[in-house]
Amino acid sequence: MSIRLRDLIKAVRACKTAAEEREVIAKESAALREAFREQDQSYRHRNVAKLMYIHMLGYPTHFGQMETLKLIAGSGFPEKRMGYLGLMILLDERQEVLMLVTNSLKMDLNNNKNHYIVGLALVALGNICSAEMARDLAPDVEKLMDSQAPYIRKKAALCAIRVVKKVPDQLDQFVKKAAQLLNDRNQAVVLCGVTLMLQILELDGTLVDEYRPAVPSLCRILRSLLQSGVSPEHDIGGITNPFLQVKLLRLLRLLGRGHAESSDAMSDILAQVASNIEANRNAGNAILYECVQTIMGIESIGGLRVLAINILGRFLSNKDNNIRYVALNTLAKVVSVDTQAVQRHRATIVECVKDADVSIRRRALELVYSLVNEGNIRTLTKELLDYLAVSDTEFKPDLTAKICMLIQRFAPDRRWYLDQLLAVMTQAGAYVKDEVARTMLVHLTNTPDLQAYATRAFYRALVSNVDGAAPTLLRTAVWVIGEYGEMLLPSMGGPLLEGEAPMAVSDAEVVALLETVLRRHRSEPVAVEHVLTAAMKLTARLPAQVARLKTLIARFTTSAQLEGQTRSCEYGKIFGHERIRPQLLERMPGLDEVEYLRTNNLEGPPSAPGSAAPSSGGARRANGASSGGALTTAANAAAGASAATKPHTGSDQLGGLDVLGVGVPAASKTLVDDLDALLGGVPAAAPPAVTAATAAASVAPAPPAVSDDLLNLLGVGLGPSPAAAAPTPVADPLANILGGTMAPVVTPAAAVPLAATATASAAGPPGPTILAWQQHGLVVTFTLVKHPANPACTDILAMTTNNNPTDITDFTMQVAVPKFMQIKLEPASGSLLTARGGAVSQKMVINNTQHGVKPLVMRLRIIFNNASGQSVEELAEVANFPPGF
Repeated sequence: MSIRLRDLIKAVRACKTAAEEREVIAKESAALREAFREQDQSYRHRNVAKLMYIHMLGYPTHFGQMETLKLIAGSGFPEKRMGYLGLMILLDERQEVLMLVTNSLKMDLNNNKNHYIVGLALVALGNICSAEMARDLAPDVEKLMDSQAPYIRKKAALCAIRVVKKVPDQLDQFVKKAAQLLNDRNQAVVLCGVTLMLQILELDGTLVDEYRPAVPSLCRILRSLLQSGVSPEHDIGGITNPFLQVKLLRLLRLLGRGHAESSDAMSDILAQVASNIEANRNAGNAILYECVQTIMGIESIGGLRVLAINILGRFLSNKDNNIRYVALNTLAKVVSVDTQAVQRHRATIVECVKDADVSIRRRALELVYSLVNEGNIRTLTKELLDYLAVSDTEFKPDLTAKICMLIQRFAPDRRWYLDQLLAVMTQAGAYVKDEVARTMLVHLTNTPDLQAYATRAFYRALVSNVDGAAPTLLRTAVWVIGEYGEMLLPSMGGPLLEGEAPMAVSDAEVVALLETVLRRHRSEPVAVEHVLTAAMKLTARLPAQVARLKTLIARFTTSAQLEGQTRSCEYGKIFGHERIRPQLLERMPGLDEVEYLRTNNLEGPPSAPGSAAPSSGGARRANGASSGGALTTAANAAAGASAATKPHTGSDQLGGLDVLGVGVPAASKTLVDDLDALLGGVPAAAPPAVTAATAAASVAPAPPAVSDDLLNLLGVGLGPSPAAAAPTPVADPLANILGGTMAPVVTPAAAVPLAATATASAAGPPGPTILAWQQHGLVVTFTLVKHPANPACTDILAMTTNNNPTDITDFTMQVAVPKFMQIKLEPASGSLLTARGGAVSQKMVINNTQHGVKPLVMRLRIIFNNASGQSVEELAEVANFPPGF
């Protein structure tokens, strides 16, 4: 026999194991099945109640679904109440048995005189109705929205929300009904009407014009709610009906967006809400937050936006972390609308960066990044650096990355840029990315006026913390000292800059510092490689210390570290050839700064006053003072084939010797004959830059008298070389300074074959060639030709070259242009790019309808399969077209 619901609950709670609970439920389910078969109507509603409890425990109850329908078909309120409750709990819209209740619902909606039963039917329909039920009963719901009872009007409006969601094509019949509910005297009905209007606008945004005439009514309702004592039964924390106020503000935001007249009509009431609502309770904060969202979302005046941002500023001072997080999120969205207003709360935002909650710290840091400009970069950087020194370890990577980006983007001058990056490296060098240090070295090579200052600054930083120096600081400082070490001497460094402390350093102290670094960091292979390379460079800069440096380098000829041993042995060989050693170790020339920044999507600091202009590319000559390659590469280049086969490690430090150029000033040509012989004489028709392996294999043999010393440099000879070689990309001399790798830089002239130039010139005179994209060993160049008869039309020959040692397959390139341009893209000449020089060409014609007003710009989508068969997809924007295109 079935037990009472109270006894069932007690029995389940008394079970100690899941097996006992299953046994109790099984017995009660069997008793319920027996009761349902006996058709006992007096206890049916109690049995359905127990069935719902069993369902909530997760046990099957499908055998009792029909009992709920029988209860709904009854005439009494207790039966219908339990039946509709069981309908919503035991069934869902996916079950076919639900269709059997449609007639009962229709009868209760239309014929039942008990308002509470009608309300039960509306609630059930609004919770589980299917699309078919919604379509059948939508007219009945619409009719009930005109009921004289506020209780029914409210339920009907809520049910209509479910109906329009399930059947959007029934939307039109509720549009006007929803607007009419705004005139209702009952606030609950008005709330349901506003909610229905919001749902209608969410489903069909074009109906916003239909509701804009209701803006005055909405403002009137909102104004009445600001008066105290209007509706005590809806008062929450001293605020009248905050739920209705929030809904009204949300609806006003949709109606005022992009419409100046409606925005003006609601400006006064928004100002009143922002001024009169107190933020000492959560309900008030909710209304103020929605008011801010509305003000920033409509066409509001500047004063109103300032008021909204000031509200967010007060939120930042709140003790509740949730409110502060919401304020930071909102400020991050509106900072682009009114930056000056947000700047007033900069101090509070910076304080949030120091908050104990990590989520608030991260959001505040992102907001600070948006607020920084050239005017406040010094102040904000100082505050962030102060916090960096005491911040949590898990937060330092993000904070360090943000500070570095801010310094690179907004540095007022190059000395400040250098000082701040050095401060970051000193405090959190372990979290400074290699790209940051690499970019700084590029700028340093192009700023001769700061080279001595930078050398002294890095020397001080390394001396003060030689034991605990972070890897990035250690490697960068050692590279700078090796490159510009002679500038540490008072006689070579020039005058001190303003505010710089005097420093007297001897050449012996410089070498002693390298020995200390080598002794303290002997177990770190990369550090050892840097020190050996720096020591080799200093042999050409500190002549009095050559013997000591030579001894330092010779210590590692038997080292267990393979790279360190290799460098020590090869550097030792160079000491036997004094005629070429000074030229081999000359200082690295300035890199092409503009090209480097554009290739790596970086922003650099402004040029320092009086400093040399950034290098514009041109010839690059191999020397031991550069920062990317190593003498290892140079020596193997002299061996011809061995240079092409030796793998290049990411830790090469001396640099420059995997970058060979041909441009040598006439005055110094006689000084580098031996160096040219080492690398192989380059014919006059050679491209501006080639790799070491190509240079060694593509030139005529040097005169015997010159090459004798060079052939004995590593105990190898130079074999015959072909008369000409295909141009190959120029590796970035700084690509491996910190152990990383970067995409090669290819001279455009070397990337476009003569045949391609001839084809492109058919439409007119040969035009310029630009570098459009380069990554993954692929280089895309554009050769531009103007149409003689129509300057708005441009013929472009896109040439893609593969510089990888493996083939590239399934290569495709897609091009997109703005609407004011038309493009005709012809099929590519192929999809296979063979290794080392394979090329694919593709023609396109662009008509710029706003020629002379807007320049050419396009986006590239490049897809290919790499050597491992993986698909690679890259997106790039090309905007570096020459003036006139």
